[in-house]
Amino acid sequence: MNSSPSCTRRQLGALVASVFAADVQAQPASNRPLTLMVPYPAGGLSDVLARIVSPALSRQLKKTVIVDNLGGVSGAIAAQKVLHAPADGQLVFQGSPNELILSPMANPAVKFTSEDFRMVQALATSYVVFLARPDLPVHSVDDFIDYARHRAQQGQPITYGSVGNGSLNHLLGAYMAKRIGIDMTHVPYRGGAPAEQDLMGSQIDIFLTPYSKKYDDQRKAGHLKALALLNPRRVPGLLRYPAIGESKQLSDFHHLTWSAYFVKKETPQSVVVALHRAITAALSDPSVVAGLASNSQVVSQPLSLRQAEQTYAQAIAQFRGIAQALG
Repeated sequence: MNSSPSCTRRQLGALVASVFAADVQAQPASNRPLTLMVPYPAGGLSDVLARIVSPALSRQLKKTVIVDNLGGVSGAIAAQKVLHAPADGQLVFQGSPNELILSPMANPAVKFTSEDFRMVQALATSYVVFLARPDLPVHSVDDFIDYARHRAQQGQPITYGSVGNGSLNHLLGAYMAKRIGIDMTHVPYRGGAPAEQDLMGSQIDIFLTPYSKKYDDQRKAGHLKALALLNPRRVPGLLRYPAIGESKQLSDFHHLTWSAYFVKKETPQSVVVALHRAITAALSDPSVVAGLASNSQVVSQPLSLRQAEQTYAQAIAQFRGIAQALG
């Protein structure tokens, strides 16, 4: 039976569409945009950092770089999207210990492991600051420890905020309580902003969080107290903040947090090498360095691929060790 003209046109249209789709699929990865997968909604710090880096990375790769925001389950949904994509390096995860190390440990619903990813290059390091409500009657870390013990003995444990169960804030607060040897009450929030608001409103006692320049103004205005940075020594440029290394009772409670770029571990070595070269060059761009600094980020020293692998392995061991110590 002969086909009608309309049927023929439909068949031809379908054939052209299938050929076009096949042609698109056949395009080499080098011709497709690269996507930076950010595991939080637009407007947050992670998104800001990605948009600082993406123009310089685009220039290095000589192609479009897209920032894709996908929040949920402490970053695990975005991480899973990367794992479900082809291992061709076209989807790069901008992550931190929160999403790739802590989330799989804290949430049984997260099915991937930290080792499913490979670190390509470090992005930046953030200091962690020990904040307290403005009316907490302490002026140092040692004052706080004495006060926290007194409160615990009275059956009124100190409260500490976090950005969610299993987050870095949660882990550090729980670990501090264990190190001090007292009970403290965890209060989870959906993000840093509501936790900060309740801290300044004296609804919670303390908040351990990545340092931001905004805390300078809040501290000067008397809206909160900054007891220390979790560093062994004072930091140049931030000498107004005591180092926790100066305390007598918790001097070795040193913690930083960081962000980095990751791909699926199955990504071919040649692709990883090319990405490593481009990201390393982009992070040395003066506009990127200035942009990161303006957001209170310390640009990481460039790592070789071997150093990146070792750094990631050490971080996994460190946080798993803390989790094991906490039971």
